[in-house]
Amino acid sequence: MVAVVIGRLTGKLAAKQPPWLLIDVGGVGYEVEAPMSTIFDLPETGREVTLFVHYAAKEDTVALYAFLRENERLLFRALQKVSGIGAKTALAVLSGVTTDEFARLVQSGDVQSLTRIPGIGKKTAERIVVELRDRVDGMPLAAPGGGTIAAPKDPQTEAISALQQLGYKPVEASRLVKEVAATGDDAEALIRKALKAALR
Repeated sequence: MVAVVIGRLTGKLAAKQPPWLLIDVGGVGYEVEAPMSTIFDLPETGREVTLFVHYAAKEDTVALYAFLRENERLLFRALQKVSGIGAKTALAVLSGVTTDEFARLVQSGDVQSLTRIPGIGKKTAERIVVELRDRVDGMPLAAPGGGTIAAPKDPQTEAISALQQLGYKPVEASRLVKEVAATGDDAEALIRKALKAALR
């Protein structure tokens, strides 16, 4: 039996409910999970997108993680080689900082800033610095030129839900969103502003 591994998807962006996306490829809907760095830069639903995919098969499930840029997928894979880091934490890293900023934090040994990312404690941050410092030096990080997607919610509720998916506790997620909320903000704007506030 030949294993089929999905490395890239090109299709219509059918639905966007951070951190979940639904990509329609020839009538087949692929449900993928993506970091906010990818979601922020996606077009409106109904447009065609091409995403790099990390295919993760476990004993009884298959998960697809999607990235707009190859450098994000490379970092996602590198992070999971660090002891104590799984897919959820790796997505939280990519959602909280850019690949360039992450490389800077690692190269400078900024453990304190890394611990502001959900799921990363001091020991894990120290392991990241030790284990990835050499890798990010040679990694092309500079960007080149399973759940069910729910019905749309109001922007604040959607943003709070997305932050919880990334590892923030409900009370913390709610506080961050309410602190940055402004009239007219959609969910993506709220998520972006909340993530920036969390790292301050």
